Amino acid sequence: MSEETIVKLVDQLSEMTVLDMSKLKKALEEKWDVKASAGGPVMMAAAPAGDAPAAQESTDFEVVLESFAPDKKIAIIKIVREVTGLGLKEAKELVEAAPKTVKDSAPKAEADEIAKKVADSGGKVTLKGL
Repeated sequence: MSEETIVKLVDQLSEMTVLDMSKLKKALEEKWDVKASAGGPVMMAAAPAGDAPAAQESTDFEVVLESFAPDKKIAIIKIVREVTGLGLKEAKELVEAAPKTVKDSAPKAEADEIAKKVADSGGKVTLKGL
């Protein structure tokens, strides 16, 4: 492989988002039938992308109900119904199955609002960036 080709490849990798880098890692693992470890070369390729942190910040979040105080179950069910539009039975099953995803994708402001409502009602949620 020529020096010029290597430089072009490094430049292309540097422009990739973290999500694209993750997809590339999975594709390479499948193609080469290997498993990349945390210190592997595929993971290290993500380091140059640190020049553009704004491009890597998540704008959408998955909202996951982790736990709740047993005496606050009804309040949490009400919030889950409000957020998801589920019926009473479905919302109750979702809450009882915690940890469980309440919302697959929500903008940061909405995810923060849901987290605050649940926390104020005695529950705990985590937000996972997408």
